[in-house]
Amino acid sequence: MTSRPSISFAKPGVPKNGSVIVLATEGGELSDAAKACDPGGTFARAFPAAEFTGKLASTVEVLAPQGVPFNRLVALGAGKTDGIDGHAWLRIGGAVATQLRKDGEVAVIADLAGAEVDAAATANLAAGVLLRAYSFDKYKTRKDNSEGEQPKTAKPAKITIHCANPAAARKAFAEVQAVVDGVTLARDLVNEPANVLGPVEFAARAKELEALGVTVEILTEKEMKKLGMGALLGVGQGSIRPPRLVIMSWNGGKAKDKPVAFIGKGVVFDSGGVSIKPAAGMEDMKGDMGGAAAVTGLMHALAARKAKVNAVGILGCVENMLDGNAQRPGDIVTSMSGQTIEVLNTDAEGRLVLADVLWYCNDRFKPKFMVNLATLTGAIMVALGQSHAGLFSNNDELAGRLTAAGLATQEKLWRMPLGSEYDKLIDTKNADMKNIGGRYAGAITAAQFLQRFVKDTPWAHLDIAGMAMGSPSSDINQSWASGFGVRLLDQLVRDNYEG
Repeated sequence: MTSRPSISFAKPGVPKNGSVIVLATEGGELSDAAKACDPGGTFARAFPAAEFTGKLASTVEVLAPQGVPFNRLVALGAGKTDGIDGHAWLRIGGAVATQLRKDGEVAVIADLAGAEVDAAATANLAAGVLLRAYSFDKYKTRKDNSEGEQPKTAKPAKITIHCANPAAARKAFAEVQAVVDGVTLARDLVNEPANVLGPVEFAARAKELEALGVTVEILTEKEMKKLGMGALLGVGQGSIRPPRLVIMSWNGGKAKDKPVAFIGKGVVFDSGGVSIKPAAGMEDMKGDMGGAAAVTGLMHALAARKAKVNAVGILGCVENMLDGNAQRPGDIVTSMSGQTIEVLNTDAEGRLVLADVLWYCNDRFKPKFMVNLATLTGAIMVALGQSHAGLFSNNDELAGRLTAAGLATQEKLWRMPLGSEYDKLIDTKNADMKNIGGRYAGAITAAQFLQRFVKDTPWAHLDIAGMAMGSPSSDINQSWASGFGVRLLDQLVRDNYEG
């Protein structure tokens, strides 16, 4: 992958070399520290000519003024001072990342006219740089040119953030970086091709979290059979790659505290099985484990920042393929709960995986709540597009907290309905339930299906299809895989369940 920028913090001052970025609030106002980098008042002439007003994340570049030791000067819009929240600082950092040059040194003057830039703001700025600079080019061996020239080794960009209190910023950034690293891990997992990342390999990647103090258990197909996980195992029976159940535990809270629980759909590749998907776009189904990737990234974040909470992350890792042993439409399987399921469509497989994992989690850990994440239905994209993930829940308090966390991180959720009129759509005369509910309300009937496996435990289902992969690019993400859910769930835990 592309070399990650290195970030350091320094006291205020005029940088000695490289490129310099100063911040301008809306109206083009510069702080004294910014003006010190522009002794000739170049920006005063450049702003009107470029129609630069300091709008958030906008930029204007000028030649370095005479008498300064650095090479390039850029003004970056910070927007209105009363509207610069944590996410705005991430966007500002993302705009900084667009100014990076190979082998370059960049200094950012983190100072605003008429407003304080505290350590948390500085840390979020730095986090935005890393999130935007992410690129998955692990498998590229040549430059993007017709000659096929081998690339030269490029040193990572060096970014120095000049701020009022470097020590405080450094401390704040250490905690924020833990979350950024979790997002990066989730993006990496989703971006990996399915021939590299099967269920066994995914489990091995999760096992690496033991280095951070996470306890990781991996159950094999044989152990899942003993548990009676017929729904999950039915999905994987057409693949030569065996499924895995991954249980990650972080014990950062009090020993007597019940854990919070996060469950991820880990379908490493989804062909649709016998109900095969159309060929066009099937390559994207390497990302059908976006829920499991988010849970893995979250557990990394919680452990790396030493979160004061007991948390469990469980992944159902399986590949949905078709061969002579594959599950057939019309098959009836028995889930771990003992409930039977008529499989009318083998491409509605994620809910089968989650049914057994949710039941296992609830039965073993008795958690405070369960939140599952899954790229579950195309129907949720028809309803919400790619601006919000779908939120379904049996608990208003949990739903409200998730919604608030989504607004804070701009990983937004929209609550969808549940109800008996939808639940009856998955009844069938041949078993306790069927795995599809018909043409209408597809995202809702999928959620109703999952609700049958959670009992009375507070639970939320996040349908993140369209958000975890192939989502629109943003100021803090240019990757096909977004890492959606890591920052959202870390915020949920941070705001409500630590201490």
